[in-house]
Amino acid sequence: MARLVRCGLIQARCEWSPESTPLEKIKAAMLRKHERLIHAAGRKRVQILCLQELFYGPYFCAEQDVRWYPLAEPVPGPTVRWAQKLAKKYKMVMVVPLYEVELAGVYYNTAAVIDANGHYLGKYRKHHIPHCHPGFWEKFYFTPGNTGYPVFSTRYAKVGVYICYDRHFPEGARVLGLNGAEMVFNPSATVAGLSEYLWELEQPAHAVANAYFIGAINRVGHEQPWDIGEFYGKSYFCDPRGKIIAQASRDKDEVLVADLDLDLIQQVRSTWQFYRDRRPETYEAVANT
Repeated sequence: MARLVRCGLIQARCEWSPESTPLEKIKAAMLRKHERLIHAAGRKRVQILCLQELFYGPYFCAEQDVRWYPLAEPVPGPTVRWAQKLAKKYKMVMVVPLYEVELAGVYYNTAAVIDANGHYLGKYRKHHIPHCHPGFWEKFYFTPGNTGYPVFSTRYAKVGVYICYDRHFPEGARVLGLNGAEMVFNPSATVAGLSEYLWELEQPAHAVANAYFIGAINRVGHEQPWDIGEFYGKSYFCDPRGKIIAQASRDKDEVLVADLDLDLIQQVRSTWQFYRDRRPETYEAVANT
């Protein structure tokens, strides 16, 4: 019998501008919106669900302003507790990306992982922090992650997390596979233009190289007042052969659902012996240069 796990991705628009709406009200509105979408996922009997990067607000890295620091919170903290109740209600594993404060002045781009019984399993902190294109000023807000590449043993599968810009770096994607990930979620905030052609290229390549499933999530719409471009959605699931097996729309709030057959991982690895044939003793230059 196939080992099927029903998984979901949520992509959503943030239509509230900080120029007209206080930050705490934006956060409350986005939590309400996502609660409705999580309920929809629960009705579809989703077992593992991932939200988009920095899900409870706009992608504020479009500017450099300390006004966004108060949006950060401890992990676990109030948003994790909010998600724990929903995870327990629907017996749903949840990956919840948010803005974390560890101590005064030290912030991370983080994803919390919550098991289907509502238990907080741990967190991943984004490793690779961009600061190179107009509108993506992340080093102003985030310290590079220090959690390593953990894999979380949830009720339904072994789950890893890679966040947005991380996806451009195959090294961490490999480590997640070596650590036992059966599926890797990449919550993102990415706009049309420079990197859109990579959206359906890099992550299927990671899936093939590591023979695991990937869930790639992107937000949708134009966010004011910056309007750095269109967040083009197109969230998708990719199988261990690199095939996109389900994909969301470009411009709508959506819960994308797909049934993933985890037995396919063994089938693919029985054909392509990339883990057996690795030569880590020859790779020193990767880490040392």
